[in-house]
Amino acid sequence: MVAPVEVRIIRVLIADDHEAVRSGLRFIIDSMAGWEVCGEASDGREAVELAIALKPAIVVMDMAMPGLNGLDATRRIRKHCPEAEILAFTGVDEERLIHQMFEAGARGYILKTDANEVIQAALRSLAEHKSYFTAKVGEVLFAKFLHGKESVSSGAEPDRLTRREREIVQLLAEGQSNKEVAATLGISMKTAETHRATVMKKLSLDSLAALVRYAIRNHIISA
Repeated sequence: MVAPVEVRIIRVLIADDHEAVRSGLRFIIDSMAGWEVCGEASDGREAVELAIALKPAIVVMDMAMPGLNGLDATRRIRKHCPEAEILAFTGVDEERLIHQMFEAGARGYILKTDANEVIQAALRSLAEHKSYFTAKVGEVLFAKFLHGKESVSSGAEPDRLTRREREIVQLLAEGQSNKEVAATLGISMKTAETHRATVMKKLSLDSLAALVRYAIRNHIISA
């Protein structure tokens, strides 16, 4: 008797804070034979938790998410789940962010405007542990080397913050109080206040409004 052939199912975790986007991606992925969506996350922290719990083959990662942005979520997932491939899924094609995502461990980077045409090809490439990015992203990524251009200016400042300080900036910029930041991160109120003071001094900021502008300019939060 011939033994049944085991069919490999490729499991995907979708991380995006917009339900309509998640539904659209789920519809596309579920239509692919041998693929399934194993979970959905609406914020960065949930994405990390689900990745650790579900161990998907691929995580489709939105960049602008509440609680923990896609860049920092990618770093954490790659640390805890090095076997998971990350596909950056965003509307931002700035050179600095593209480089940061690949440095964080992403293997693919596509723009949401191109999703319908390329999402399946991108997923299949990552399933084979191959990189994938669209021509537009490739042009930004390699402009300096291919065409002798200077690096594309994103208007963003050099990253002077530690990962914990970036978390503090995001939570404060999203409107959390020191007490709420402490609860979210599982630290003491005094530690949260110290982090806040350190961040404000390091960035030479004198108000919460200035911190919010910094967070938007550096894609820590979306406008």
